[in-house]
Amino acid sequence: MARIPIRIIPDPVLRQKAQPVAAVDKRIAQFMNDMLETMYVGNGIGLAANQVGSLERLITIDLSEERTGSKAILMANPVITWKADDTFTYKEGCLSIPDQYADVTRPQRIRLSYIDQHNKPQELEADDLLSQCIQHEIDHLDGVLFVDYLSALKRKMIVRKVEKAQRERDDGKIL
Repeated sequence: MARIPIRIIPDPVLRQKAQPVAAVDKRIAQFMNDMLETMYVGNGIGLAANQVGSLERLITIDLSEERTGSKAILMANPVITWKADDTFTYKEGCLSIPDQYADVTRPQRIRLSYIDQHNKPQELEADDLLSQCIQHEIDHLDGVLFVDYLSALKRKMIVRKVEKAQRERDDGKIL
């Protein structure tokens, strides 16, 4: 497996819509595993392909404490087929928006279909944190970030903080 650099806002790939994959072949399955490793290294619980510069509809999720991959969910072409009317608010963060968090309200339960890492169609019903995480990652595939659910003022503050931190990191580099 290989770690892939995570794209940080305002990288334009984060605002682009990912395209469905034809099938989960050997290359896609390996890429999904690389995404999973990248997510673990970043200490995240979900990762979308946009976040590592690919415009393929792929996401990885692992809410387990073990972080071994045995409970990971690898999805290609995820589609939400149903959303509950009841909602759930959770403090979301994002590997592409480092060290920034905000409350986001989403449907508490969802049902979705996707293709797994073995190219098999799957269906899943998720609630609470798993539902929130899946919705967050599918948003990435559509070019939507969690800050888009915030007021314009809060969104600008978060983006400025990330850009300032990035400038400070860049200023500290030896060229």
